[in-house]
Amino acid sequence: MFLQWKLIFQKISLKNLFLFALLILFILVLLSFTGNSCGIQHMLILNDIFSYEKSLDPELCEIIVEKIDSFNDSCEPEIEILDCS
Repeated sequence: MFLQWKLIFQKISLKNLFLFALLILFILVLLSFTGNSCGIQHMLILNDIFSYEKSLDPELCEIIVEKIDSFNDSCEPEIEILDCS
């Protein structure tokens, strides 16, 4: 088994290894810039709403309402505001 890995690594050139590392870096940078996209925010808010429905914690509801307000100001589709009372 060790001999197989040794042969594989001998075939990998430094140029290919550099290109692979550059590709991974590009993907990480791309993901970091899209981390605050509306779709991800929408999914996180929906997850928070499901958590709130299980706990019915009023403090959590207020936090979620603030997140929804911020989301509705910058993204589409709008999420309906929760009734915390």
